[in-house]
Amino acid sequence: MPVNGSAADRADRADRADRADRASLVLRARRHAALGEPVRLAMVDHLLLGDASPGELGDLVDLPTNLLAHHLKALDEAELIRRVRSEGDRRRSYVQLRLDDAQVAAFLTGSPLTTVARAAAGEAVVRVVFVCTHNSARSQLAAAAWARASAIPVASAGTHPAGRVHPRAVAAGRRHGLRLDGARTSTLADTVLGTSDPLDLGAVRASTEVQADGDRWFLDVSVPGASIEDLDIAMTDDGDLVVDLGPHRRVIALPAVLRRCEVSGARLDLTDAGQVVRVHFERDLALWSAGSAS
Repeated sequence: MPVNGSAADRADRADRADRADRASLVLRARRHAALGEPVRLAMVDHLLLGDASPGELGDLVDLPTNLLAHHLKALDEAELIRRVRSEGDRRRSYVQLRLDDAQVAAFLTGSPLTTVARAAAGEAVVRVVFVCTHNSARSQLAAAAWARASAIPVASAGTHPAGRVHPRAVAAGRRHGLRLDGARTSTLADTVLGTSDPLDLGAVRASTEVQADGDRWFLDVSVPGASIEDLDIAMTDDGDLVVDLGPHRRVIALPAVLRRCEVSGARLDLTDAGQVVRVHFERDLALWSAGSAS
C-alpha cells in the first residue's frame, strides 16, 4: 500500500504540475493576444512610465469610454493591469501595471520599456535619473520603481536635497514593495557629474555669439547639472571671466567688448543647447570713457 500510495501521490503531483503548465501557457497566450492590439500596446507603453487614470488613457488613444473599457477589460483578464485608488482621498481611480508580479515584469520589460525610453531620448539609454526638489520622496520612489521594472541603471537626485529620505516615503515604498531603507539624498550635480568637472562637459559659446540688448550684453556658459547656489562668477583685473562651480574653476577669455564691461548678474536658463548660466554684462563707464579718450 505505501508503494501504491506513493505512486499515486507522484501521479497527482505530476497531474497538478501539468495543469499548472497548461494554465501558464494559456495565460501567456492571452497576454500576447492582449498586446497584439495596437491600442492596448500603446496603453501599456504609457503605463510603463507610471500609473494613469482611465481618462488619461482615453485621451491618449482617442477612444470613447465604452471602447476604452473593452480594452482595459482585455488587459485585466490577461492579468497585466489592476485598478488602484489614490492613496490620499481614495476617490480617484488609476490603472496600474502588475509589475510587482515577476512574470509580468519579465514579460513587459524585455523590449517595450527599452523602446519607450530610447524613443524618449532619441538614442540608447545609459542611465535614467529621476529629479525632484528635495530628493526625499518622489524621485526616490520613482527610481525604486524603475529599478524593479527595468535593467537600465537608475539614480535619483534633488535640486535642493533634504538631509534624509522622508520616513513616510520609506513607509509608502514598503507598502508597495519598494525598498528605500538605506537610501540617501543627493544633489543633481553629484549624481549626474560625480567627480568630473561639469565645465568640461559643456562648451563656452564663441565670442562671436555674444548677444547685445541695448547697452547690455550677455554670454551663455554651459553648466549641466548645476544650481545657482553652486555658482560664483567674477571678472579679473585683466578682463577675463572667472566661473567657479563648487571646487571647479574656469577662466574664460572675453572678447574686447565685454572686457570693458562689468558683470551685472547671472541666472540659470534652459536653452536648446541644454542648461546654461547666462551672464549679464553692463558697461563699465570708467573703462568705456578711457577707451573713447584713446
